[in-house]
Formats: sequence, structure tokens, C-alpha cells
Amino acid sequence: VEAVHLIADGKAPRIPQPKEGATYEGIQKKENAEISWDQPAAALHNWIRGHDKVPGAWTTINGQVVTFYGSSLLDASVPAGQELTIKGASRPGLVTKNGLVVFGNDGKMVLVRNLQFEDGKMIPASKYFSADETTALELTEEEKKIAEDIR
Repeated sequence: VEAVHLIADGKAPRIPQPKEGATYEGIQKKENAEISWDQPAAALHNWIRGHDKVPGAWTTINGQVVTFYGSSLLDASVPAGQELTIKGASRPGLVTKNGLVVFGNDGKMVLVRNLQFEDGKMIPASKYFSADETTALELTEEEKKIAEDIR
């Protein structure tokens, strides 16, 4: 009651809130979202999931910053896949048909479904090694005519 009366009378003490720690914006900076690989799989999953979508948890693969999206813990035997060296990771990841499997320092696995490159291009993680392959679209004569009419 006393506090309410002090406020009503305009006599309540005013202590300015410090700027440091006043918001969550500092957490959402891209440079603060780099993945530290010396952690158990559950911590890696929580880090990736916690930064999904903004700003996105990232690491360096082949000298390029790659952002991970859509992680889940994988409780199964190690799947077959193509090895992918990840900077700072104790063992290579595996590009499988379901995505990129990465390993925590406890040997358990995390499945990452999507990857985004520095240029903004996002791909399913399972397509990492086929990302550079492009297929030319070939139109039939009828489709070429329609395309010309639209143009």
C-alpha cells in the first residue's frame, strides 16, 4: 500500500534500468550463434534449435559459413552416408538420405535437415554433395510457343 501511495504522490524513487542486459538482442547476433562442437548431442541440438530461424546456428565447412536449420536428436544406429569434414568437430558429419548427421562429444547423433550458404541459398542437407549439380529445363515446341506468347 505504501508503494502505491508513493507512486500516486509522485514520490517513488526512480532508478534507471541499466542498458546492459536490458534486451535479448545481443543473443540474436549472428557472430554469437557459432556452434561449439565440444558438447553432447543434446546440447548441440538445443543450440541449433534455439537459433532456428534467427539468426541461425552456423559452422564452417570447406572454408564457407553454413547455417544449420531443423535439427532433431537421432536415436538409432549410425546411418550410411558420405563423410563431410566440419571445422572444429571431433569427427566428420555424414550426409545421408535424411539429412546431415553430426556427432556430439558423447558419440550421440543430431540430424540436421536444412543448410543455408553464405549467398542465401538453402538446400536440404541430404543434397549437400549434389548442390552444385543443375539440370537444364528443356521445353517442348508447344511449351516454347507458350513461353514466347507470355514474353
